[in-house]
Amino acid sequence: VQLQASGGGLVQAGGSLRLSCAASGRTFSNGAIGWFRQAPGKEREFVAAINRRSGSRTYYADSVKGRFTTTRDNAKSTMYLQMNSLKPEDTAVYYCAAGDGIILSSIQIPRAYTYWGQGTLVTVSS
Repeated sequence: VQLQASGGGLVQAGGSLRLSCAASGRTFSNGAIGWFRQAPGKEREFVAAINRRSGSRTYYADSVKGRFTTTRDNAKSTMYLQMNSLKPEDTAVYYCAAGDGIILSSIQIPRAYTYWGQGTLVTVSS
């Protein structure tokens, strides 16, 4: 299984970016796919996820709720993270991740995910 994240870049505060995560090798029909981010000197933190076990319900960190939207395109085996109203504090390396059998209480925990993409850097200037 491979996850390939792309779409990062440099954007001014208030701008938008769309990240993509292409999956190859299999689908995760009974698991979760998610986005995490890691800023310099900080721990990796949850951003958003789609839980296939709950009918593809989406979950968001409070810090991005209302600004970020995650979607998936099954035909393309690709997940997206649309990021609007970006802030300098959103600057980080963004990772996509996937795993099977992730229960709701673990959906925000990085170690619950088995597969990880390589990360894509998002820099938001003030």
